[in-house]
Amino acid sequence: MTVKEQNSIGAPGMQAPDVEVYDFRRPRTLPREHSRALELVFETFARQWGTQLTARVRVLSSVTCEQVLMQTYDEYAASLPSTTAMVLFSLEGLTPRAVIQFPTAAALAWVGHMLGGTAGGRPVEERKFTQIEQALLRQLMTEALEDLKYSLGSLITAAMTVDTIQYNSQFAQAAATGDLMIVSKFNIRVGEITSLATVAIPAMAIMPQLGEANPTSNTADAQELVLAQVSAVPVTVALRLVPAQVLPQRILTLSLGDLIPIPHPQHRPLDIVVDDHVLARAAMGANGSRLACIIIESEEKRP
Repeated sequence: MTVKEQNSIGAPGMQAPDVEVYDFRRPRTLPREHSRALELVFETFARQWGTQLTARVRVLSSVTCEQVLMQTYDEYAASLPSTTAMVLFSLEGLTPRAVIQFPTAAALAWVGHMLGGTAGGRPVEERKFTQIEQALLRQLMTEALEDLKYSLGSLITAAMTVDTIQYNSQFAQAAATGDLMIVSKFNIRVGEITSLATVAIPAMAIMPQLGEANPTSNTADAQELVLAQVSAVPVTVALRLVPAQVLPQRILTLSLGDLIPIPHPQHRPLDIVVDDHVLARAAMGANGSRLACIIIESEEKRP
């Protein structure tokens, strides 16, 4: 339908609004449950990566996860600088590859520290890596990949291996343009140098393990589910004497050695209390070298 034909249907002179096609079979946003689960995964990876960088580069380093989102590979590649380091990882049984991306200048500074240099805060030029630099960075990325697989745990089943290093975000075809990627953005600080990095993993490698978003349960067994959940919640149990009422003046004048009489008969059982609610009564006993109590009367009946 042309714009003219649309105008004849709607108000005169009004152009039809732009309509974006949305494929419900391939949503581009993460459900809240999935987003939170992935945030925890990448926060764990950030801590692991920061510790690994500190050990390998021998400079105090930290990595923080800034954002986790879902993008098409085309959108992800367009958000990157044209010149950057992109380490591609092969996933067994899958055509799309995962990516760890970071500025080449930052990577060269890391290598300089590894070789005993003190780059400090001086800028490093953007360039391709030499064979020695690439070998050191491959080793660094292999260890980062191990941290990533550890953090993902059961969320990824495909084996991952370091593939190639690319330097142009527009030419590094890790996946088809329309393939969905789980993208996590990081802030990396190594010594005085701060840089931004990203990790992109094909969504098809992770989403099946995340399960269904907003799963529903059958309400027919709601009572059993509530009872099962409540029975698994830990509570604090206390053994209590009969409380004594004391004037504030007596409390304020207490000193070392003072005695406060407790109006609890010597032979009366003690109260077993949970959240100030008496559940049973018990007598004092022992279990080996530890004190214990013996239930002699119950106030509650199980449903």
